[in-house]
Amino acid sequence: MKMIIKAVLIFLIISIAYLILVPIAILQYGKNKIYTKVENIPNYSVAIVFGAGLKPDGTPNDMLRDRLDTAYQLYIEEKIDTFLLSGTNTSLDYSEPQAMYDYLVFTLDVDPEDIVRDFAGLRTYDTCTRAKEIWGIDRAILISQGYHLSRAIFTCNRLGIESTGYSATQYEYVNEEYYKLRELLAIHKAVLDVYILHPEYIGGEPEFDFEE
Repeated sequence: MKMIIKAVLIFLIISIAYLILVPIAILQYGKNKIYTKVENIPNYSVAIVFGAGLKPDGTPNDMLRDRLDTAYQLYIEEKIDTFLLSGTNTSLDYSEPQAMYDYLVFTLDVDPEDIVRDFAGLRTYDTCTRAKEIWGIDRAILISQGYHLSRAIFTCNRLGIESTGYSATQYEYVNEEYYKLRELLAIHKAVLDVYILHPEYIGGEPEFDFEE
């Protein structure tokens, strides 16, 4: 009985350590690759902008708008040349990439030729995998809120894209604490995906060649 109790305690200690240390390690890994000043960012041929949801009227929600505004800032500062807009496209009435495209083109006046839409970026893993396997992207700067960037950088790097990031966080968002808590669980899922599960993703043909 003592041996069983001891084994259970060891298992619990290892499990708790894993649950705590893995997120800490990945958050620190990402933090070291996130730029904090625009002037320190070198030129990237592409910025990957992750979807974040739409309002009921089909326009980008607050977080997504901030991601697009942040990417646009890098664009006008000539830190990036093109945008890869990746998100979900569940119906004709709900398309994150199209809403992102419309905002950049019709609100911010970005040249449409500098934008590529990825309509099958269902989640971070899919976005990174498709960016590498379909568009052949080897190097990119990732645009998202700070709480998500470390996982995105970890995932893209492990899938073959040399990635850094720049935070689009402008202020505290509604339900932000919930997103941060959910992110801890998502980090564990990301580790399983890139090292063990290797889930399938939607394939396709590239519509644009990114020049590295």
